[in-house]
Amino acid sequence: MKRRSFLKIGAGTAATLVGFQALAAGTAASQCTRLLTPRQPEGPFYPIVDQVDTDADLIQLSGASQIAEGQIIVIEGQVKDQRCNPVQGALVEIWQACHSGRYNHPSDPNTAELDPNFQYWGKAVTDKNGNYRFRTILPGAYPADDTWVRPPHIHYKISKKGYLELITQMYFTGNDDLNASDLILNRLSNDQQKEVIVDLKLRPDVPHPVGVFNIKIEKL
Repeated sequence: MKRRSFLKIGAGTAATLVGFQALAAGTAASQCTRLLTPRQPEGPFYPIVDQVDTDADLIQLSGASQIAEGQIIVIEGQVKDQRCNPVQGALVEIWQACHSGRYNHPSDPNTAELDPNFQYWGKAVTDKNGNYRFRTILPGAYPADDTWVRPPHIHYKISKKGYLELITQMYFTGNDDLNASDLILNRLSNDQQKEVIVDLKLRPDVPHPVGVFNIKIEKL
């Protein structure tokens, strides 16, 4: 439509358009509220052991000549609030098992070997657009008890003053059986599970598979 013709739209039609726009904005805000990232248990292995690094690159420790064992992956995403506004300056913490499925934690009963070259825990701060990124490895599955094996997953804690702290967990596609039988993941609805299960994909700009985990937290 030409600009001249567009300007001839009557007042009634324009008012209708404004009404539709307001309705769409309200619907978008409502969807954002409903789609807050679901909360999940912190678990028993939040890091308490001092380590050399706590940065966003978990595959190589400062001063080390070797890198961690396992499949290297990149996890990135955007943190937003319930109105879909990017959250700048949010602290994003992750902790996870190494490739063998063991945590660097004294309470972990797993007898699998620890990886001395893996960082286990990292931190990133979101930029002005709410973006964060980690380089890590695909964590191993591990037995939670005699009848339950936890699927590969990464723990998350997101915090910033003025926002409700969020603790959650992120999972991976390709582990259908373990995901389907996980007692923690199955506490979530099907829609919530879709929010926390990511697909690792190859991208031309990154030398490792990339998983995108976008997060929504609540502004107080």
